[in-house]
Amino acid sequence: MDFDRIFRNARIGGSEGTPVDIGVKAGRFVAIETTLAGSGPEEPLDGRLVVPGFIETHIHLDKSCLLGCCDCRTGTLEEAISEVAKAKRNFTEEDVYVRASRTLEKAILHGTTRMRTHVEVDPRVGLTSLRALLKLKKDYAWAIDIELCAFPQEGLLDDPGSEDVLVQALEDGADVVGGAPYTDQDSHGQIAHIFALAKRFDVDIDLHLDFGLDPSHLDLDEVCRKTDETGWAGRVTVGHVTKLSAVAPERLETIGQRMASAGVALTVLPATDLFLNGRDHHHSVPRGVTPLHRLLDLGVTCSLSTNNVLNPFTPFGDCSLIRIANLYANVAQVSPPHRMARCIDMITTQSARLMNLDDYGIAVGLPADLVVLDCSSPMEAVAEIASPLAGFKAGRPTFSRQRPVLHRPA
Repeated sequence: MDFDRIFRNARIGGSEGTPVDIGVKAGRFVAIETTLAGSGPEEPLDGRLVVPGFIETHIHLDKSCLLGCCDCRTGTLEEAISEVAKAKRNFTEEDVYVRASRTLEKAILHGTTRMRTHVEVDPRVGLTSLRALLKLKKDYAWAIDIELCAFPQEGLLDDPGSEDVLVQALEDGADVVGGAPYTDQDSHGQIAHIFALAKRFDVDIDLHLDFGLDPSHLDLDEVCRKTDETGWAGRVTVGHVTKLSAVAPERLETIGQRMASAGVALTVLPATDLFLNGRDHHHSVPRGVTPLHRLLDLGVTCSLSTNNVLNPFTPFGDCSLIRIANLYANVAQVSPPHRMARCIDMITTQSARLMNLDDYGIAVGLPADLVVLDCSSPMEAVAEIASPLAGFKAGRPTFSRQRPVLHRPA
């Protein structure tokens, strides 16, 4: 059989025992065998690990790379929201596109092939960022599939006109509806409005939720209740939920079981959660990062993601999800090899489940999206922050990176 491309001696993530050959034709995987007979251009992988690309489930392309536009002194969430709110008034479609494409290209170069990006819409910025990202989504489809989640960062009910803009965003092409209930005095009211919009437009929900360290009040309870009430199981995601980092193990187990039964997924954003939480502590500063792996054990769909890049919410970031997985493993003190390997699941297969992707994976018949890592197992990938060496979208190369060479003296 003639192939468009053959990957020789690859280790597929999750079954990295025996290396296999992978045949690609017409943009899809058509054969996976230990010794594949056939002809076509070959990519010798020498036993390296391959994954179907990393998935960024929660990132803000529209407000990335804003450090030079904001005056940040305290590093708090309130300051970040305020400073970005000021900067948004000067956003143009061209400006958003340029900054977002800079960030997106970093993500692609680090092996990301799918993405859900949140995009702010409100009466001040209007649909400026949405229009820029709709164009970006189209222009970069050769390398990455993008979902746009429209949401009001500064409130919905307490910000007159925001709901009208949010509705227009959904009519104009936003794929998912989001919110930040803690920005309204009536957080449950915002949750109800978001669920109503999800039902009206038949879209998934992705909420910024329960940010902080006081777990005495959790909007998560209401989100689970509304998910049951509306039949939206498997279509609701909550991000951050850092208050869960401050609950006792027994209560965390009860909450995890409730989330699993309701079908509510969770995304943890380690870089931002570490940077913003505990600012009022002068010593013994809490981490503020929810122990995601414990919830995963309870059946909750869990993902790790980047969130913000080079802006007041997180003045760091290179869009490497491998680095985020390593950061989480360090902070959460994940040590057994099998648990470390599961951190890769939370930037691949678990993330695909969160986004309800039915065309993701390395299997015959699926799109030939593949990223080669400079390691031989998921555990090594996390422990060593393995470098992505090459990426392919529908069988076509999207990026490549040379391994470093040590030049010893003669």
